[in-house]
Amino acid sequence: MFTYSGDDGCELSATTLGSTGPLVVLLHGGGPDHRSLLPLAHGLAADYRVVLPDIRGYGRSVCRDPARHTWTRYTRDVLALLAHLGAERAVLGGMGLGSTVTARTLRDHPGRFRAGILISVEDIEDDAAKRAETALLDAFADTVRADGVEAAWRPLLGLLAPIIGTLVREAIPRADPASIAAAAAIGRDRSFRSSAEFAEIVTPTLVFPGIDERHPTELAERLVRIMPAATLGPPFAAGAHTAAALADGLLPRLRAFLADTVG
Repeated sequence: MFTYSGDDGCELSATTLGSTGPLVVLLHGGGPDHRSLLPLAHGLAADYRVVLPDIRGYGRSVCRDPARHTWTRYTRDVLALLAHLGAERAVLGGMGLGSTVTARTLRDHPGRFRAGILISVEDIEDDAAKRAETALLDAFADTVRADGVEAAWRPLLGLLAPIIGTLVREAIPRADPASIAAAAAIGRDRSFRSSAEFAEIVTPTLVFPGIDERHPTELAERLVRIMPAATLGPPFAAGAHTAAALADGLLPRLRAFLADTVG
């Protein structure tokens, strides 16, 4: 475990596994923290140096200021991590929220990344859906402040893939409620306005489709057709209910992709 600073001075936290080989940075989903990806990282650590940050607002990367939760800020946090590590280039991947941060970062800074990994890509809302998401996350934050993180998640987990519920529940005892409430302000920012923007992501990228309404399978399939150097993997969960089972499902395709793209 180590800490580093965002360019706004926020103290951020990350964990490293493996010591040699190409650098692979993996970003967790919204709700869990870096521990949700530990089994996946362990499966890569023999051949790669794997770094698992806690995204700002989650785990040990506490950030209680809602104004500091934007997609641009999350992208800058990735670049701050690379600077801290002294890394010119890396593989960048993420799941859910982390996949959106990954996509934004790959689009805006293509020269910094050797390959990308998008696991369970988040939906890209039209204007009406975005307004609904903003209202949902504002209400989520209000509930966190009034009744706690577990109460805020309770009505939402049934709408998501079972593995997401498992990972969220495991992370709740480690969460800082004020930080989680602040992180919900990301609902007021727009990640992408349309899937057409993914045509700007030229980095070789492996895409694992999601399997629920928030992470539509069809979206991932469409993005692979749009992105110039994308490859479609199998659905990310495939019946998994634990982080270890999730890793077992992803690793064969992920290892093959990394071997082909970065060695």
